[in-house]
Amino acid sequence: MEKEFTLSQMEQETDEMLRIRYLNKENAVFQRTGTGFLSLTVGEETYDRVQVVRMFPVQSTEDLLSIRTVGDKTKEIGIVEKITDVTPETAEMLREQMNLRYFMPVITKIRQIKTEYGYAYWDVDTDKGSCCFTIQMGGNGVVHLSSNRVMIVDIDENRFEIPDVEKLSHKERKKLDLFL
Repeated sequence: MEKEFTLSQMEQETDEMLRIRYLNKENAVFQRTGTGFLSLTVGEETYDRVQVVRMFPVQSTEDLLSIRTVGDKTKEIGIVEKITDVTPETAEMLREQMNLRYFMPVITKIRQIKTEYGYAYWDVDTDKGSCCFTIQMGGNGVVHLSSNRVMIVDIDENRFEIPDVEKLSHKERKKLDLFL
């Protein structure tokens, strides 16, 4: 039997959803869990596991971090406005979580791009080592982040970055022309 909501319950939930709670070193305590995740205590509330989500993932990597619950019905607990608002230890933990979530190797060299049957097969060197991946042609595989900055998303949703296409060799840019 489903529980019926009263108007006051709905108003309370709406107020909670619209409330912005800023988290900082005075009101939030982050801790590593035994399994490598983060937990958070804010006032009397403790969250056994939280996730860190960049509100503007491309432009702002360390400001406006949304701290959220984990699960099917994720909700925002609060916002770390600037990473300098928390202790250095907490900042390190938040960076670790973001590095896991937003892992994006930088492409340093394009060795080959082969197209076949609607797919492009990339063979590249990155700052994390050599890599081969596939993107679907005609899709959203190559995203322009600025006039020179490009993000490539493969068919498994892994992300790669070319910070400045102008710094690639002429031969590499020629291979990339089909996607720009």
